[in-house]
Amino acid sequence: MTPNPQSSGRLRPVDLARAHGLSTQAVRNYEAAGILPSADRTPHGYRTYTALHAQALRAFLALVPGHGHATATSIMQAVNRGATGDALRLVDESHAQLLDDRRTLQAAEAAVGDLDPVPQGRSNTFVGPLSRRLGIRPATLRKWERAGVLQPRRDPQTGYRVYSAADVRDARLAHQLRRGGYLLAQIAPLIAQVRSAGGVAPLGSMLRDWRARLAARSRAMLTGAAALDAYLTCRPVPPGDGPDAPGAASPATDPIRPPGGSR
Repeated sequence: MTPNPQSSGRLRPVDLARAHGLSTQAVRNYEAAGILPSADRTPHGYRTYTALHAQALRAFLALVPGHGHATATSIMQAVNRGATGDALRLVDESHAQLLDDRRTLQAAEAAVGDLDPVPQGRSNTFVGPLSRRLGIRPATLRKWERAGVLQPRRDPQTGYRVYSAADVRDARLAHQLRRGGYLLAQIAPLIAQVRSAGGVAPLGSMLRDWRARLAARSRAMLTGAAALDAYLTCRPVPPGDGPDAPGAASPATDPIRPPGGSR
């Protein structure tokens, strides 16, 4: 029989801390924040933890790399107050954000790949011709400037905006990303990277690093999901979260396993 993780093996704060490379104060802080279930106390007031607390700590530390400290905290708090549905919703939202980040990266890669090299020499233009070339209104270019996406210089005599070849490149990149549905607040940092790199060519390494970081985050989410599942499995089932809860899948209604299918 599998031992009850709530009663098998009493652990001191220092035992839990050493096993995970933490300080005892960090363990106490995690309990106070609701990341760990509340600990029992000895007659002398000392905290005592169990294997359930150790599993909770493992789950939290595994969730942090993929979801971030704040979201991992919220997930554990929801589980420990018996709101498993809220915890799973937070996990789903993190996965949705990761997918959105992947789409942003793909759009950036496509937009950068479609840009022509900036021509050498003088090739300045003004608001009207540039807006006509892109098929947008001059007011849109001015809005992009206010958002920090474009930084045209001003003609000292007329005060007109003057767009260099690099400014035209930035405007084309911004236009493609806007057509992909991205906000100016998302576009401005990428354009700033292009501008500081002196062109799109050095962005190749940045985009590759971005892709690698997304892949690492995705793998970390898998690791966190396994640890969270292990914690949910060893916790007592709160009311409304069991197999008899409304909407819970059963062998007769499980959409993945047909009725009468083999187990």
